[in-house]
Amino acid sequence: MRRNTTFIIAAVLAAVGIALGAFGAHGLKDVVEPAMLANWETGVRYHMYAALAMLAISARPEQRRAPWFLLGGALVFGGSLYLMALTGARWLGAVTPFGGVLLIVGLLIAAFDVSRAARPAADVPEREYADR
Repeated sequence: MRRNTTFIIAAVLAAVGIALGAFGAHGLKDVVEPAMLANWETGVRYHMYAALAMLAISARPEQRRAPWFLLGGALVFGGSLYLMALTGARWLGAVTPFGGVLLIVGLLIAAFDVSRAARPAADVPEREYADR
């Protein structure tokens, strides 16, 4: 994913997260049971974590794979909890961990890609590279 695209998607994801948080706090508090509202809030929290992580990595040119995992994780993790809160379909809780795995993998890929980009080139001797 290109940097500008990553930033745009992350900013929209964060805006949607804020809107969903406000909707849960004001529109759902008297409509759904407290346990389902807690699920909604958990979905919003991790949705925002993914959006903020995407915003942070959008500045890094080597981040082409991680944003896809973070976006997928936000959609699967948050989406399953949002649907569960709205429908009461508790079986959706079995889907939620797959979104969590996508978020974790996305962050690990981001770390790996940055560490790989920070390594000195293979054709430059380590000592010479350190002298620069």
